Amino acid sequence: MLRLILMRHAKSDWSYAGISDHERPLNKRGRASAAVLGDWLRANQYFPDQILCSSAQRTGETLSGLNLMPETPTQFTRALYLAEARAMLENLSTATARCVLMIGHNPGICEMAHRLVDEPPLHARFSDYPTGATLVCDFAEPHWADVTWHAGQVVDFAIPRELMAA
Repeated sequence: MLRLILMRHAKSDWSYAGISDHERPLNKRGRASAAVLGDWLRANQYFPDQILCSSAQRTGETLSGLNLMPETPTQFTRALYLAEARAMLENLSTATARCVLMIGHNPGICEMAHRLVDEPPLHARFSDYPTGATLVCDFAEPHWADVTWHAGQVVDFAIPRELMAA
């Protein structure tokens, strides 16, 4: 059994003039969202064995804010920066761990979430996958290279705004 934790980066800061999109950091709410997502992951024992993360500043800051185990093997890759769903699945196919956290960007991550699961979660915000949205899904396949569209079984779905309100 394989498990994917598919996370969109937390809320970024648009107030910095003159920096590239790739270098845009998180804003205050984004940093708080990352922390609450980390708390949620730990509370539910969703511990990744491997992390695949876009090389963008905001995805790296999201990962850092989760405060996960620092020894977890992590790959920062430009291939996940604004990647389409197909490219994300290709990147995931190279994973070697049983539980993988992938952090990326919309619209590709939203499309990937929709295409991976056999039945979407009953959550109104799954359709637009807002910042910080996190899907946990399991696959019966033995290797990531065997994972195909619509093969995932939803385990959980959360958005930071609701976690903060709880």
